[in-house]
Amino acid sequence: MRKLWLLLETLFLLPGLSLAGGLPETEPVPGGIVKLALGSAQGPAPQTFYQDKRVMVLARNGQWTALVGIPLSTKPGRQQLLVKTGEQSSTLAFTLRDKKYPAQYLTITNQRMVEPNPEDQARIARESQILAAALATWTEQADVDTDFHLPAHGPLSSPFGLRRFFNQQPRDPHSGLDIAAPAGAPITAPAAGKVINTGDYFFNGNAVFVDHGQGLITGYFHLSRVDVHAGQMVDKGDALGAVGATGRVTGPHLHWNVYLNGAKVNPALFVNLPAGR
Repeated sequence: MRKLWLLLETLFLLPGLSLAGGLPETEPVPGGIVKLALGSAQGPAPQTFYQDKRVMVLARNGQWTALVGIPLSTKPGRQQLLVKTGEQSSTLAFTLRDKKYPAQYLTITNQRMVEPNPEDQARIARESQILAAALATWTEQADVDTDFHLPAHGPLSSPFGLRRFFNQQPRDPHSGLDIAAPAGAPITAPAAGKVINTGDYFFNGNAVFVDHGQGLITGYFHLSRVDVHAGQMVDKGDALGAVGATGRVTGPHLHWNVYLNGAKVNPALFVNLPAGR
């Protein structure tokens, strides 16, 4: 048995035979990602939990590693990861540092997108339940590709985490990464996965959500066209739709969200951005 595990470890180390690429960049801040070593992978993967949410665990270089998504609302300071191995439970401590995200002020001409009327609010509430169910998806799989490429070509216009003000009114922080691609530009899957939801949403406009496994989900908003359907499997580079200006926008662009254990995290941590992007 030991020889078998040594062989599997060797396979993980060979570039052509590893199941997936590198892990995302670590940034231990609200909206960031924390990587925690859990010990040798010569045995079943432990189950890990943060803020009562299941956390991704991957084998890399013969070690189990937990990838913890940190919600933007989390306060800096000491945190704990619950680790369950068989019948045994333990905690692993880590520390978050503070991060001051800059402010962004936008003018929205459609006032309903800033102050929705009662009918709009009822729609938003219905949609929130649908999205919450989709984002609670957990797919068990041995490995997950976390080495993403950008899903559209264009300048990065609005980074993750901006403190946003619409028509001078404070609103939720910017939960994704904006790519200023022109209307009709193709949007492609940054990694393989399963489409778990598509729809036309009040704020998000035409949207697609892809499950990549173990609580890693990506979202694509404001599309002019959706080219996939729920239940469809996609490979890295497959078409998802086209850039548009649906929902709450100031112009055509792709808003790209990444969710990890239910937390909206910075998509830039998953891609190797060229200098100046």
